Order: sequence, then structure tokens, then C-alpha cells
Amino acid sequence: MLSIFAAGALTACGNTEENADNEAAAETENEAPGTEIDGGDGDNELTFSQINWAENIAVTNMWKVILEDRGYDVTLNLLEMGFTMEALESGELDANLEIWLPVQDANYLEQYEDTVHFSEETWFDSAKVGLVVPEFMEDINSIEDLNENRDLFDGEIVGFDPGAGTMEVTEELIDDYDLDFILQPSSEPAMMDEVRRAVENEEPIVVPLWSPHWAFSSFDLKFLEDPQNVYGGTEKIHHATREDFADDHPEVSQWFKNWKMNDEQIGSLINEVESTEDPLEGARNWVEDNQDLIDEWVTE
Repeated sequence: MLSIFAAGALTACGNTEENADNEAAAETENEAPGTEIDGGDGDNELTFSQINWAENIAVTNMWKVILEDRGYDVTLNLLEMGFTMEALESGELDANLEIWLPVQDANYLEQYEDTVHFSEETWFDSAKVGLVVPEFMEDINSIEDLNENRDLFDGEIVGFDPGAGTMEVTEELIDDYDLDFILQPSSEPAMMDEVRRAVENEEPIVVPLWSPHWAFSSFDLKFLEDPQNVYGGTEKIHHATREDFADDHPEVSQWFKNWKMNDEQIGSLINEVESTEDPLEGARNWVEDNQDLIDEWVTE
């Protein structure tokens, strides 16, 4: 088995201090830097990537609960997006449940479309990506307003995972708008800590962010107008699997195709997972409360 040396291997995210312990525990349980991807070759053993984004942690744990209730053994490996796609291509991973198209992950589609299966089906159809600032910054409403207010932000856009498609699009945006800014990579939890601190202290901050995300129900934030439409309009979220996954697991493949969520459903799932000490427990609580919806996806 090919070893993926995930120098940026990630931990489960959260929006409270108590989740720091959860992150360390998740790193021990799932994936540590420089180790082989955990998984198995059994007919009922599945290995999915988990990326350190709130909605990704929510949906991967949700599917782990759904599938294990039906006899599967699901391993979640914490990886950055770039390592995820490499592992799908090599066959080490079975699935990545979050591909944003047509813009954010277009680079991965172009690079891997011949060696990884990208679903035509989508599970969320009204996603949005853009640069975000706090609502109290009343004079900054467009990306075009940033250069003239560069000193407010110290010329920095606070970012997250360096391998994420949105980070690459943001680098393109800096060039397209000729912004005198640097995009500073970190992680989603670190970025959200900076957002929390800035909002609480009424300090300027600009970050690339996406919806659905718990931040918009926790903080007063606004998307900046994007006149050049660099981030694109409405994004749709697909899934990707290794090439032979549908042949090996036709039942699960069909369930993924049936999977659909709206704003209220994904929002309630994220909130449940974020507000529970153990993400898997939060996902299980949500699944139990939404069994009618699950039954629409998982047809026996």
C-alpha cells in the first residue's frame, strides 16, 4: 500500500476551546502525519477522507453512522485535499464526499478526471464562496474596496488549508484584482479563531469563507461583492470515488447518488456535530432525528 506522507494531516475541527482535546484525540484515532492510510480490503470495509472543514466533518461522520448501522466498517482518514485526491487515484481511499464545482475544485477535476470518478450527482446545490468581512465594516462591501483599505488589514487575507481549491482560487483573485495583499494559509479552526477574535474586538479581518458554514449563524458576517466573478456564482457539491468503487460497492454508490440536503438540513447537521463533544455522537443524534430523510437516500 502506498504511504501518503500527510505533512498537513488534520484534526477534527470545532468552535470551542474544549474541542482542542477532541482534535488531539481524533488525530490519534484516525491519522497521524507520515503514516499509511488506514483501511482494509474486506467487502464491507470502506475508507473515506475527512477534511478539516466543519461541513466535511459533519457529513463524513453522518455517513459513517449510516453505513455502520447497515453492517459496513468505515474508516475516516484526516487528510488535506491534495493528499485526498492522490489517495483516490492510487485506490487507497474509497471516497471523498466533498467536491465543489464548477469553480472551487475545478483544478482537481482537470487533473484527475481520467483516474478518479467525479459524480454527476450533487448533494447540495446552493453553496457559495467568497471573501468575507464582519458586518460592522460598513465601508467595505466589495473586493475592489480592499486595496484602499489595505492598512486596516495589514495587507493580509487570513486563509485556511493550503491545498484547498478555494485557496488556489483566492490566489488567482489576488492577481485578477491586483490586490496588494498576501494570503496567509493556516487551517479552518485557526482561521475561525481569528474571525472570532476580530468580531469580539471589532477589529478588521478578511477571510475566504463558504456557505454552508456555522460561522454565519454565530457571527455577523457578509460576503464582499465579486464584480469579476472570480469565485463563480452558485457552487454545487459533488462526491468523488476511486475508479472501481461503483463496481465493488454498487449499493453504497447508489446511496451516494440519492443523497440530497438543503440549507436547513445541512445547517442542523453541522450545528449538532459542532455542539457535541464527539463529532460521531453528534452525527448519530442527527441521524436518529432524521431517519425519514436517511430512508430516502438508503433504499434497501
